[in-house]
Amino acid sequence: MDTWEQIAALRREGVDAVVITITAARGSVPGQLGAKAIVTAGGLLSGNLGGGKVEKQAVEYAVTVLGGREPCATVSWNLQQDVGMTCGGEMSFLFEKIAGTDPWRVAIFGAGHVSQALVPVLATLSCRIDVFDTRSDWLAKFAQRPNVNLLLVDAFEDGVSRLSDGTFILSITSGHSSDRPVLREALRRFQDPPFIGVIGSASKRAVLLRELREDGLDNDLLEKVICPLGLPIGGNDPAEIAISIVAQLLAFRMLL
Repeated sequence: MDTWEQIAALRREGVDAVVITITAARGSVPGQLGAKAIVTAGGLLSGNLGGGKVEKQAVEYAVTVLGGREPCATVSWNLQQDVGMTCGGEMSFLFEKIAGTDPWRVAIFGAGHVSQALVPVLATLSCRIDVFDTRSDWLAKFAQRPNVNLLLVDAFEDGVSRLSDGTFILSITSGHSSDRPVLREALRRFQDPPFIGVIGSASKRAVLLRELREDGLDNDLLEKVICPLGLPIGGNDPAEIAISIVAQLLAFRMLL
């Protein structure tokens, strides 16, 4: 995938990025004129600006551009004076911010075995994924992907306030006691979520709905809760469950 194909993919996934281009190179320098790199909030995604200190400084500068208001920026550095390199050349860079389009958003509460299988499959689609968990060690098990946000929270339900309208919500926490507050807060905040589901059995659904009624939620809202989560294709392996969930999400997305 070349630079522009990658930029197009990032836009589809709703990922903001900065494209760095070497616009001038004078004297002894490590990078080549015209070389490009793509930087997201997580750092360097692809490309080569010559490596070493100058590339590191350019990537750090790109992250500040990403968080700023200006759509582009230019800098020129003397590599010895401004970067601390022994070579005495000069390099100029153009930083162009690329804004992602509004993507299909999926929020997953819980980073356990099913989510570990689900996220890599879901991340191949044009979507933006937020994964919430209270355990940093489980979040650390995920590979870094530009369209996946890994978010550590004190309590699962704390993540609901970070969601935007139209987000597909999946509660796949370690148990019923942590699924309940996620569903309660999500249904209080979003009156018409396009998808809200929780992993478990039909009997778990009955218990959850009874408790959510006790929390003051009405039946019209509770009817939106999907449980069991995933299409009934059989199998309890996390990978099979993940495929069944992705298929179900795609089917619901088609109805929007």
